[in-house]
Amino acid sequence: MLAKRIIPCLDIKGNEVVKGINFLEIHGAGDPLTLAKKYNDELADELMFLDITASHEKRKTLARLVRKLSEAIFIPFSVGGGISSLEDIRNLLNAGADKVSINTSAVISPGIIDSAAKRFGSSTIVVAIDAKKIGEKYLVFTHGGRNNSGKDAVEWAREAYDRGAGEILLTSMDRDGTKEGYEINLTSRVVKSVRIPVIASGGAKDAKDMEEVFVKADASAALAASIFHYGETGIKDVKKYLKSKGLHVRL
Repeated sequence: MLAKRIIPCLDIKGNEVVKGINFLEIHGAGDPLTLAKKYNDELADELMFLDITASHEKRKTLARLVRKLSEAIFIPFSVGGGISSLEDIRNLLNAGADKVSINTSAVISPGIIDSAAKRFGSSTIVVAIDAKKIGEKYLVFTHGGRNNSGKDAVEWAREAYDRGAGEILLTSMDRDGTKEGYEINLTSRVVKSVRIPVIASGGAKDAKDMEEVFVKADASAALAASIFHYGETGIKDVKKYLKSKGLHVRL
């Protein structure tokens, strides 16, 4: 049985870790290197590093910071934001990232998933899906949550999987930063539509929320940001709680 993973997320804007609510009301949360080292020491399973305004601002992810991260921590980490070509992916992997996360470019040009998976291996390619409920559907948004693509999130997850994605990072925009718990219905539907790991993101308040998304939606990993950044709970405490509930985690 694969262990359930706990993944802190560092949303980066202008070399600073930031956090918001529903992709808005962005405010500072700390220094990326300091937080990365903290999570490395606290036994996080992985780290997610997202340059949240890169696509909107039409610039590349901060490769220099990626290099510094790779020198400072020993746990695997993924990098996303502004990735639009195979060259971008190669540069970030060469800078030390273990995986890359693509969202906007994948929606605009889905063939990048096929090409990237073939060249670098599916295990290095994460397709990030920012989804918002509109009516009865969950629709995919791009450019840091600014643009509605009109794509159905569950159908898009299946297409990304079929094209060679090795993992899905699924963020509920409706739950982002609200601490109302993960979007169980959406997560469950995406998990059932693919045969690759799904990282649940958006809405975590505490370890109980993570237990719920693991048990009810069968997510492979739970991502969280503010509850770790602001010291509301610790990764070790979360893992101890999950283990006490019979879930397989690495301690």
